[in-house]
Amino acid sequence: MTQPVEISFTEVALEKLAEHRGRVALVLTAADRLPGRLPRPAREAAARALASKAGQALKPGQVLELAFPAGMAADALVLVMLPQTSTQAEARRAGAALGAKLGRSHTLIHAGNHKLAADLAFGLALRGYDFSVYKTKPANGPARPGAGDGMMPESEGAATDALLDDAQAADAPEGTDAPIGDKARVTVMVKDPEGLAKLAQDAAAVAEGVFFTRDLVNEPANVLTTSDFADRLLAMQEIGLEVEVLDEDQLAALGMRALLAVGQGSESPSKVVVMRWNGGGDEQPLALVGKGVVFDTGGISIKPGAGMEEMTMDMGGAGVVAGTMRALALRRAKANVVGLVGLVENMPDGRAYRPGDILKSMKGDTIEVVNTDAEGRLVLADVLWYAQETYQPRAIIDLATLTGAVIIALGHDNAGVFSNDDALAGQILSAAQAEGEGAWRLPLGKSYDSLIDCRLADMKNTGGRAAGSITAAQFLQRFVREGQAWAHIDIAGVALPPGGTDLAPKGASGWGVMTLDRLVRDTYEAP
Repeated sequence: MTQPVEISFTEVALEKLAEHRGRVALVLTAADRLPGRLPRPAREAAARALASKAGQALKPGQVLELAFPAGMAADALVLVMLPQTSTQAEARRAGAALGAKLGRSHTLIHAGNHKLAADLAFGLALRGYDFSVYKTKPANGPARPGAGDGMMPESEGAATDALLDDAQAADAPEGTDAPIGDKARVTVMVKDPEGLAKLAQDAAAVAEGVFFTRDLVNEPANVLTTSDFADRLLAMQEIGLEVEVLDEDQLAALGMRALLAVGQGSESPSKVVVMRWNGGGDEQPLALVGKGVVFDTGGISIKPGAGMEEMTMDMGGAGVVAGTMRALALRRAKANVVGLVGLVENMPDGRAYRPGDILKSMKGDTIEVVNTDAEGRLVLADVLWYAQETYQPRAIIDLATLTGAVIIALGHDNAGVFSNDDALAGQILSAAQAEGEGAWRLPLGKSYDSLIDCRLADMKNTGGRAAGSITAAQFLQRFVREGQAWAHIDIAGVALPPGGTDLAPKGASGWGVMTLDRLVRDTYEAP
């Protein structure tokens, strides 16, 4: 998987500012507070830059860059405006501005005793993400050995000649890594490096969870098959998670006919993967459930061709659950959490399920299929019921790239939150706000619920265009037991936004890992 940039913390040594080769960043609490022992030519240039129109317009969290500063060995001197009164979000944005231009150099950051140095480092790590494993000619170097030479692994559930090497860099033999001088590195000079390093450990775990989610969402569907996805989750046993994979025979025995119907037109076998982290006491766990449609053609109700290539992201909910579980395990969270993901592929085929089919769910309710492109709710229905039957969770949260309707309602700035429990909804929204991830609560109600009533079965799988994201949530709520605290988060608009965000380059955002980690930390962890 893609790893966050290496960040180390060291004591302040101002003499290193002049001799450092690479990039030097100065965290400034005010325009007139340049650090001492900065070479005079560089100091004068920085002072002039700060006094300029551009310098005076700098807001907290913004940066100003000077190329090849006189009197210094550095390629660039970056002035980071971050008053002590700055917010966490501003500190992270400042770090992200540095992370966006890491290249392959060594960046030295002078942060002194700034109280937000850890947040700056976290923002830098998140924005420094680069998913370029399939680039045969990286922007900053020669083609990778083996790239594009036909060396391809076999993988269950997909034609061998369609596969790429999904981890050419990560799976390279020992000794083939790029030399240390060819990798991006970051050193942060602070007054208390040991204390800051300890503070940054949990943030590093969360960053790795975010990267894991981004990698999963960015992967092409000929690589991230249901089997490959399950194998990546099984590998997290190495970091302490208990992982179990349920195959099609087991799912059939459990009665998960709704989930199995979605995947029956695909060569990739449907699976449910359960990840357990038992870091708390004897309390019942929080359950996280994710939709994992590794590719969604729409099935027989096939989608338009334009933009269908982005349906590799339809497993985004499962990706968020997986990344969150990784983060919790890496930071040894003092809570019990179970993550469950339903992995399927929705393809048109002679065996594919059809509009007009009537399915029986694990719960026992019957569902008339009126649109095979409303497939994610069928997957979630069975996994939600299994989670409740098996784990009796304190609360259950499902995440899914479920509806285009939520994008019409909220755009790409907010995920849609639905819940039958005001306290749980408030906790999710508070966690999202604290982490700077947009979320907005949308309603549920009986009048919306009636839109999915059906003449032939207990319900139909879509209520049509009107209130599409709400009727999808109402469908899911029918598979939540009375009295069970539950929330549904529709992340269709935020999982793969059309452009970059403050903390992520263009591509998968990893939205949700930070929110769920904060939720666990604030609400479910033992003191």
